[in-house]
Amino acid sequence: MKAASNPGSIRPHWEHFEHVADIGVRGYGETAEEAFANVAMAMTAVITEPEAVKRADAVQVKCEAACMDELLYAWLNSLVFEMATRHMLFSDFEIEIADGRLQAVARGEKVDRARHQPATEIKGATYTELNVRRGCNGGWVAQCVLDV
Repeated sequence: MKAASNPGSIRPHWEHFEHVADIGVRGYGETAEEAFANVAMAMTAVITEPEAVKRADAVQVKCEAACMDELLYAWLNSLVFEMATRHMLFSDFEIEIADGRLQAVARGEKVDRARHQPATEIKGATYTELNVRRGCNGGWVAQCVLDV
């Protein structure tokens, strides 16, 4: 199954939640892929306004894990690695999840400090409040706390 983030949507698909010294991110979706894309968008929003990030370059991301929680952890940390090593921000995510494997294309651009005005640097996803589950409405919720 494929899902892509939908930045033009009116319905909120991600949010931040309070945590002592760090920040929680949560994504919602009709599918697990959509929830993973939206939690990644929430992560971008910790740094800058996602709408300010052009979808100029595509980066392939692959990871695998034994369960969905671990897959979310691997996905977010893979994105943190790509952001740090490529000096990029991402604002669009196309994801496929099957048999414990995630394949994705993250689209974004090099950081432009003047335009993006990065608020913070994300060190990584943590196991704190790490959870991927079906919500009460039948959709999916993916969340964790980021170390900032």
